[in-house]
Amino acid sequence: MKRIAIFGAGGFGREVKWLIDEINAVTPTWDFIGYYDDDFSTVKNIDSSLFLGGTAELNDRNETIALVFAVGNPLVKRKIIQNIQNPALYYPTLIHPNVCMGKANVMVGEGSIICAGTILTIDIKIGRHVIINLCCTVGHDSLIGDFCSFMPAVNISGEVSIGEGVYVGTGAKIINQLEIGEETIIGAGAVVAKSLPAKCTAVGIPAKPVKFN
Repeated sequence: MKRIAIFGAGGFGREVKWLIDEINAVTPTWDFIGYYDDDFSTVKNIDSSLFLGGTAELNDRNETIALVFAVGNPLVKRKIIQNIQNPALYYPTLIHPNVCMGKANVMVGEGSIICAGTILTIDIKIGRHVIINLCCTVGHDSLIGDFCSFMPAVNISGEVSIGEGVYVGTGAKIINQLEIGEETIIGAGAVVAKSLPAKCTAVGIPAKPVKFN
């Protein structure tokens, strides 16, 4: 069993712990040791004995462990990862056992989390430290950049290119052959029918930029 910790002790962190338990129920793999977080003061429903510290403690750790980031905000997640400089850490990819994933050229980068009920079809490339939450779909020939986060029930059609650090809210849909610029935010329930520029917030049906970040 390999030792693993979660950075992020909020609700999604607890869901990632459940994902680890689900993996272990099929193939015993991970020995969960606890949570890291730079602000544990507002955390609920986690025993304080499982709190291992924050970024400073991770950088001082000598033992090799796996670390996964349960942080939904892509820019915050990227900044935390950039601040962790410890060669003893490595970043596993966690995929729920019931994820339906095509065997034809589907690549998932290190540190990414693919949650229960998700479908990844064929010829898909997913970058590093991407979160694909519950019951999402990703169609053929799609490309997803590093640090992106997709909330539950997002549907991405085929041949979609999504830049680094994009956040997509619950239930949003992106139709085929579109490009989403880096660090763009797509609101919950939006339907993206045209490509979106970088660093904007887009909402509605059809989704339109309402501001630039």
